[in-house]
Amino acid sequence: MENKQDCLIRGTAMNGRVRAFAVRTTVLVEELRRRHDTWPTATAALGRTLTAGAMMGAMLKGEERLTIQVKGNGPLGQIVVDANAKGEVRGYVNEPHVHLPSNSKGKLDVAGAVGREGFLHVTKDLGLKDPYRGSIPIISGELGEDFTYYFAVSEQTPSAVGLGVLVAPDNSVIVAGGFIVQILPGLSEEELTMIEQAVGAMPPVTSLLDQGLELDEMLRRLLPDVEILEQMDISFQCHCSRERVEQTLVSLGKSELEQLIEEDGQAEVVCHFCNEKYTFEKEELQQILNKAIH
Repeated sequence: MENKQDCLIRGTAMNGRVRAFAVRTTVLVEELRRRHDTWPTATAALGRTLTAGAMMGAMLKGEERLTIQVKGNGPLGQIVVDANAKGEVRGYVNEPHVHLPSNSKGKLDVAGAVGREGFLHVTKDLGLKDPYRGSIPIISGELGEDFTYYFAVSEQTPSAVGLGVLVAPDNSVIVAGGFIVQILPGLSEEELTMIEQAVGAMPPVTSLLDQGLELDEMLRRLLPDVEILEQMDISFQCHCSRERVEQTLVSLGKSELEQLIEEDGQAEVVCHFCNEKYTFEKEELQQILNKAIH
């Protein structure tokens, strides 16, 4: 099967009283798996969070951006994902080398890796003085249910969230994607029940994508009258650069820089998000030190 490009669609249904998002993130999740050398259970946990992040980013406007932190008590440590309104997403997990035995359903044990206790934090930079911050306790660790709970509690928007990552025996990502359906005011009990039943009957996102189903067809299974309003590309984008890393080194201050020069004679800085390595030799560090002093 040829690898389709990652993209996201946004639509509405039931006369604008339901909004829906669907996304394919296969290329994005595979890119981050490769960069961070994540093992299958870690790939699935990071991939589900990246997928939710891509859709939550699409709910923003202009230059707004958000950061998701999943801090559970499992072996993965923390998952961090950054996304913006332009479809640019990046992320990492503290412990990429986590792979657990399958759970009772024969699936990757994401909840075991994330942990069933801890917190999910969402910080949105909306260009205001103070960022918006919403937090909820982790309720399952499977992440789809946790994001569903986040929308209900932090944003008071009843939602259904489906997230999935399918990993091949050679560890590569076969497909990844998800959907979010959000209920806006004005739906009747009957309409609500119809949506709940459709969500309940929906096969896993990964099996639909693996069968080659398009994103709009996936949403139509949930909302037959969905009208697609927008489509956008989703891509991995990191904002690190040598200049930014240099700024970070300048901010260390005189004594720490002098110590680096004397003890190590060089510095290597690795970006958390993309794993790029930036090496600064002694002469460069000396120049940075001069900048820091002046």
